[in-house]
Amino acid sequence: MTNDSSPKQRSAERGSVPLWPDLPADLRVAAPAITVIGDFLLDMWWSGTSDRLCREAPAPVVDLRARVLRPGGAANTAMNLAALGARVRVVGLVGADDAGRDLRRALGDAGIDVAGLIVHPGVSTATKTRIVSGGQTLVRVDDSHRGALPGDARRSVLDAARRARVGSAADVFADYGLGLFDADGIRELAAQNHSAPLIVVDAHDAVRWAVLAPQLVTPNAAEAARALGRPGPPADHRADFFLEHADELRARTGAGMVAVTLDVEGSLLLGPDTFRYRTRTSPAPEQNAAGAGDTYVAALAVARGAGLSWPVSAELAQVAADVVVRRPGTAVCSTADLVYALGGSTDPVLTAEALAERMRAERQAARRVVFTNGCFDVLHRGHVAYLRQARRLGDVLVVAVNGDDSTRRLKGPGRPVNPVADRAAVLAALDCVDYVVVFDTDTPIPLLEALRPEVYAKGGDYSPDMLDEAPVVTSYGGEVRIVDYVPAHSTTAIVNRILGSASPRATAADS
Repeated sequence: MTNDSSPKQRSAERGSVPLWPDLPADLRVAAPAITVIGDFLLDMWWSGTSDRLCREAPAPVVDLRARVLRPGGAANTAMNLAALGARVRVVGLVGADDAGRDLRRALGDAGIDVAGLIVHPGVSTATKTRIVSGGQTLVRVDDSHRGALPGDARRSVLDAARRARVGSAADVFADYGLGLFDADGIRELAAQNHSAPLIVVDAHDAVRWAVLAPQLVTPNAAEAARALGRPGPPADHRADFFLEHADELRARTGAGMVAVTLDVEGSLLLGPDTFRYRTRTSPAPEQNAAGAGDTYVAALAVARGAGLSWPVSAELAQVAADVVVRRPGTAVCSTADLVYALGGSTDPVLTAEALAERMRAERQAARRVVFTNGCFDVLHRGHVAYLRQARRLGDVLVVAVNGDDSTRRLKGPGRPVNPVADRAAVLAALDCVDYVVVFDTDTPIPLLEALRPEVYAKGGDYSPDMLDEAPVVTSYGGEVRIVDYVPAHSTTAIVNRILGSASPRATAADS
């Protein structure tokens, strides 16, 4: 199936629609206007080390090392939309508190119109705090407004929605069950005159929103089963179960199209008549990831809002979700991420000036930057393991590579074995590396001062007191992290083995 007018299929067609590397850039040029109306919350990720239990209870003690704040819920959907090139307006409710101010600031810094994000002194901003150690979430603490919301707060949100929806290519309703939307409010939203061509409902209980007659609802498997009023199917039969009950699911949600997300199994797109389409995901390591469903909704909405077919939109949404599940925390998929995932060139080897510009964009998307450096002359398994560990410390990994002159000063005559263009290109090809930059100073201190990464990572053959760079990083509030060292793998040892095993005849033939 390659477009909406293709012959209908009785079973879900699987991954037959090709995507092209220029597609994400085309979406950014189209820049559809999208309004996000929903529950806005702040995700807080607290991370540290834990090697003991507290005395008063069998609970781990976490020595806190970092606090990261990310827009969550409807705000995460909005951040992903903006990162993919949509012109985004948001409508919702936050408190006149620190969390509300942090949330509005992060959205505004990403270029999102927050005029409709109502600040009310009688409301508490919803937060989700996750405490993480050793790559494992130990506990999540949810805090939201208690009791009924003030009537004037609801009224302000509905009025803001009426204004913000004028001229939208798509309206996305993100209902996380925090009590903002009651039945009367949903009916009023349905009756508002300025209805967008595309209405998307991403709700814990999509049945409540059936009165909107949305073009698309996006439940996960558990939410879809609840919408059907049935117990969830066994994990290995979920796709068949929802295919069997597709028409009933559409009827109960009032939707023209239902996209059921199935985690590691991809997603199902269930439409009128016998329209069925399935996407597949690629395997990903377990991460402390959150919000992949928000990314899926955002990418599907921006693609469909720009006029792409349902199958193409669903495939693009799956690729975007695959990007963020490989990142810890509440992550965002950008245009550059999609281009790279689709096999296009994103020029990962950058000048220092171009990299500084990219870093500004990454921070507008609230992404945590990890920086590391080295010669990386003969890339080996130890390097790859170390870079993968470094990447897990944040959302974006920048690798600074010593130039040829710098490498020669550090390593001596005969080095580097590989010129810097080759070394940088190989690093840029690794899936854990986002950007590569070349430097010719003896230390990366000038780059660190210019880029100010949140994390500076080095291999375990170093300690912080051995690094001249460490005081620079801590001076602006950054964190120095030493990742595990993989023994018995060094470039010098590899080069010596090669030279030791080369016979004079082989050496002459190779010269």
